[in-house]
Amino acid sequence: MLKKVAVLFASSLLAAFLLCACGEEKPALLTSTDYDLDAETAQTIRGVKIGDGPEAFLAAYRDYDILSSINGGEYLTLSVEDIPFDTSLTTILPSFFVDGTALEIESFCEENGIEKEQLLSFLTDENYLNTHTVVYRYLVFTWEDGVITDILSEAMDYNRDGSFYEAN
Repeated sequence: MLKKVAVLFASSLLAAFLLCACGEEKPALLTSTDYDLDAETAQTIRGVKIGDGPEAFLAAYRDYDILSSINGGEYLTLSVEDIPFDTSLTTILPSFFVDGTALEIESFCEENGIEKEQLLSFLTDENYLNTHTVVYRYLVFTWEDGVITDILSEAMDYNRDGSFYEAN
C-alpha cells in the first residue's frame, strides 16, 4: 500500500514538474550523487541540513527546478523570490535519470518526437524499459517558519516499481 501511495505521489510530482516547466529557461541538471543524504546528519551533498534557512537552500539549489507546495496545496514552480519560506512549505527537486544520466526534458522530447505530456508514458512503456533504466529521483525539504524541519531523498525505479504505476 505504501508503495502505491509513493507511486501516486511521484506521478503527481512529475505531472506538476512537466506542466510547470513549459516555456521556462533550461535549468542546470542535478547529478545522481546530488540526491545522496549523509545517513548520520541527514545533510545533502551540497551541505544543506535540517535547521538551515532559505539562504543555505538557495545557495545550493537556486539554479534548479524547485517545486513548491504551500500548506499542502498543489505543487507549483515558483521563482525563488516568490517561494514563501516562512510558511508551512514543502519544496522538491525532481529529476529523471535514464541509464544513469540526468534527463534534459526538452531536448529528450525533441529527440524522440514526443510532447512533454507524453514523457511519462514514453519512459514507462514496457518496450522502453526493456532497453533502458529509468529512475525518478527527488529531494524533499519540509519547511516551517523559515527553517528546514525534514529532508528526504526518494527515488522510484520504474524498471522495478513500474508494476505499481497506473497511467491516468
